Amino acid sequence: MLYEDSGEIDLMLAAGITGKPDIDVTDEYGVVHRVWKISDPSLIDSVRSQMRDKKLIIADGHHRYETALTYRDERRAALHSNVARAPSPMTASASSEAPYEYAMMTFVNLNGSGVVILPTHRVVHGLPTFSASDFVAKSRSFFNVEELDSGIDAVRATMILHKTSGCGTALLAVMPDHTVMLTKPRPEASKFLAKFSERQQALDVLQLHTVLLEGVLKLSEESIRNQENLSYIRDAAEALEKVRSGKANIAFLMNPCRVQQVRDVAFAGEVMPQKSTDFYPKLVSGLTIYALE
Repeated sequence: MLYEDSGEIDLMLAAGITGKPDIDVTDEYGVVHRVWKISDPSLIDSVRSQMRDKKLIIADGHHRYETALTYRDERRAALHSNVARAPSPMTASASSEAPYEYAMMTFVNLNGSGVVILPTHRVVHGLPTFSASDFVAKSRSFFNVEELDSGIDAVRATMILHKTSGCGTALLAVMPDHTVMLTKPRPEASKFLAKFSERQQALDVLQLHTVLLEGVLKLSEESIRNQENLSYIRDAAEALEKVRSGKANIAFLMNPCRVQQVRDVAFAGEVMPQKSTDFYPKLVSGLTIYALE
């Protein structure tokens, strides 16, 4: 979960850390994970007070969150059913402190220097009638299209995208014999974007899905959702290899969403497109755990 402040809570917690960490492990990527247990009741109460009115964003784990809500509702329904069948001193209020009313979460300040979003690239495969020249021609109706070196490597592609970060739309489409940069959406693209808010329309990933995947390549929303002709790949070199080995028709490389974009969309009550955020670093699963019962 992401919350927002100017670092006050982090400072409070840091002041409560003493001695060596209770857990100190290094994962396979060389990231060090340290955990300190804080037991000071006054410090815990102070943190709870500071967090009470915070708006929260689910950065990772929305399926787990939804499952926790479903499980809670099932247990509440079972409790009410039992009370109705056999009246006793137990009432619905008896469930307020039950374990299923809670879920373990990790809270991270979205303004923290360590919060990074990595890009998730799109690779389209299995299109029997795909034509690179046809794709480029149709895309010119919706974007400014610039031809690049068809043999571009992942390092160069990433550098080009990085230079455009924060300067508007930048999508790199790589095909076996064509590489093009798509920027500056044209007015014609608005027919695909009109149903979305201005905040959502500004997202490269939404423009890719609605204008290029659905509008140009004619992939349906359902097929995209089910990943029938679409794969999500985090490594740019792997995405390029899929195309150049003949395993895919086209790879779309992109910059990651900015943290502020995620915040603005979420706080407006809207949702980010599928697979649009990959927060890093991730906590190692199993460092802490709680019982379901």
